Amino acid sequence: MEKFGKSQSVKRTEDVRFLTGEGRYVDDIAPEGSLHAFVFRAPVAHADITELDVSDAAQVEGVHLVATCADLEAAGMNIGLFSSLVQNRDGTKGAQPLRPMLAKGRMRFVGEAVAVVIADTLAQARDAAELIVLEYEELPVKLDIARGGQEIHGEAPDNCAFDWGTGDEAATEAAFQSAARIVAMDVDDNRIIVNSIEPRGCFAEWDGKRLHVANNAQGVWVHKDYLATAFGLEADDIRVTNPDTGGAFGMKAMTYPEYFLAAHGARVLGRPVRWMSERTEAMLSDNGGRDLTSLAELAFDEDNKITAYRVRTKCNLGAYNSQFAQHIQTSLFSRVLMGVYDVQTTWLQVEGYYTNTVQVDAYRGAGRPEAIYVLERIMDRAARELGVDPWELRRINFIKPDAFPYKSATGEMYDVGDFDLVLNRAAVEAQHDGFDARKAADANRGLLRGEGLCYYIESILGDPSETAKVVFEDDGQVSIYVGTQSNGQGHETVYAQFLSDQTGIPASQIVVVQGDSDLIATGGGTGGSRSVTTQNTATLGTVDKITEAFTAFLADEMGVPASEISFDDERFRAEGTNLTPTMLDVAQMARDKGREDLLSHTARTTLPARSYPNGAHVAEVVIDPETGILTVDRYTVVDDFGNLINPMLAEGQVHGGIAQGIGQAVQEHVVYDEDGQLLTASFMDYAMPRAIDMPNISFTSEPVPSTANRMGMKGCGEAGTVGALAAVANAVQDALWDHGVRQADMPFTPHKVWELLQGGKIAAE
Repeated sequence: MEKFGKSQSVKRTEDVRFLTGEGRYVDDIAPEGSLHAFVFRAPVAHADITELDVSDAAQVEGVHLVATCADLEAAGMNIGLFSSLVQNRDGTKGAQPLRPMLAKGRMRFVGEAVAVVIADTLAQARDAAELIVLEYEELPVKLDIARGGQEIHGEAPDNCAFDWGTGDEAATEAAFQSAARIVAMDVDDNRIIVNSIEPRGCFAEWDGKRLHVANNAQGVWVHKDYLATAFGLEADDIRVTNPDTGGAFGMKAMTYPEYFLAAHGARVLGRPVRWMSERTEAMLSDNGGRDLTSLAELAFDEDNKITAYRVRTKCNLGAYNSQFAQHIQTSLFSRVLMGVYDVQTTWLQVEGYYTNTVQVDAYRGAGRPEAIYVLERIMDRAARELGVDPWELRRINFIKPDAFPYKSATGEMYDVGDFDLVLNRAAVEAQHDGFDARKAADANRGLLRGEGLCYYIESILGDPSETAKVVFEDDGQVSIYVGTQSNGQGHETVYAQFLSDQTGIPASQIVVVQGDSDLIATGGGTGGSRSVTTQNTATLGTVDKITEAFTAFLADEMGVPASEISFDDERFRAEGTNLTPTMLDVAQMARDKGREDLLSHTARTTLPARSYPNGAHVAEVVIDPETGILTVDRYTVVDDFGNLINPMLAEGQVHGGIAQGIGQAVQEHVVYDEDGQLLTASFMDYAMPRAIDMPNISFTSEPVPSTANRMGMKGCGEAGTVGALAAVANAVQDALWDHGVRQADMPFTPHKVWELLQGGKIAAE
């Protein structure tokens, strides 16, 4: 058996129960007799509350509790939701206004939680909410991402949450002053709604001593800590579980008011309380993604080598700081600021602003897609203005293979890379040499064809440490307890497959246990493409412990020194004996001897460094100039994910990421009216990508194994989205360039594309 996995495409074992209705989602498993919570939400974007009377609602038949912010405070709760802060350029901390679990005195976005009604049925709770008396004085609404406007928080003058910078501003300015050529471009990154297939939900139970909260999140431990803070409970008095979760994409990594409201209701009433978001409710209250605008500038020498890069970004935080928001668009954006290009002189300045909209936080990629989108858009623009082929301009500026390990301008240590190798493979797989012929053929039919390239790199994020526990059960099964949380990625399959590869235990006898803070003490959850790399590193550490302990045990059983016993990933072997027991055999031998201590093993490991997935995305679009209708006709991706455990699962992750990227590039877009009302609050108005919108996607693995972990792996969960945005946008720009269009921004809806073409005609006249 090959060491560190056999890289076999194994079908997902969990799909059987998902496809046959046997999934255990949070709304399926709420305790019998649970009460239902309904959240009464702000109807306007900005207003001072002058009256909030819930007395009539509390008298409705079936209603057990109606709570406002004042009630939470009276119960002794800490009502502020956590947020991390960055350091401003002047050394102060970013703004930290209170984000209450229920609106306190003022409503700051449509959909903000104002009160919670808990009743026997959801219908009763909803009907009772109609009787809540809410009076308010409306205030001017702030929607633009800029200084000034009606103040949303007193802690943030001019509505500026932070002003952050990194790099060498003076050296960058000097490089621009001496540059042979300068290219500048404004780049907009449109706001999206995450729209996980399963909306957020939870239930809470209180037995008088311990609190149990189940939610469909991306890990349990962070929520456990927040609940302890909110209720003043000891950690041992709280259990958090995550059942099956139907999509998360970063949005479910954060905490939200509803989890605390359900828990408060359960503690007050002594009965379980459940809450499940409806779709429009989710669109109003889930953290959104992206929503930033950047001015990007590149300085070049006479040989088209980049000498400096400067980006000034303004990002929308929404009405409050969400959990990670300030870091997403600053430090995480900066990690891949210069992508795969050899540039050491950079300056990144990011200003964050509060607006009267729902919060914005991590969405599939967490800062990396935003950074790569800006960089790869301006690289494409630079190629046009410099008169250089876009592929060649990238080759000129690639970090060369002999430069690794390479420390980037923002301090990232890239361990390995061969970007020319990957790009050359992409040219072959995409049939790049045949593009001109395809373009000419379409032109003869009155259609416009464009090709777009994006070369991305990202880094895995989150806690570099993870825990794995392996237990040999009495029934012959083996349980592996993991600190990550599957949201649909196929963890149950890949973790069992990997443990099987390392131990010879049949994968069919391995059960993956996740999402229960009582069963495993620590874990980093899922996010930032960290799961498989960190979790399997911990699994290797646990296998090492098992092997060492079993070897010592077998030394006595086989009558040979431990130093003469080896394990070949299937069986233990020693010279001079015919005994070749498997891991399961040794576990049974230990059980027969009463050695229960040998049946459970745990290891916690820490990655010494991050790994950096990278790859080339090539998109071809076809546009009908008469209607503006755009079709993504061809899509090719060549990825360097290092060594793969299950190539089919990796490809599936890429397909999903590309679909999300195409969705944002072509049709997804959040629209608020001038009063802060969300106009795209249903699937009638918010256009999600459909199967008919997707091309056949060609996926090729071109691995350059990482040196940052024992398996040579790199993360892959977010890579599809990171590369897709710029690949599609650059293809659209390519198709429109010869028709006078010099600036094309997402989303490329038919109406927008048609208008761009009309504007190009006018500019050419």
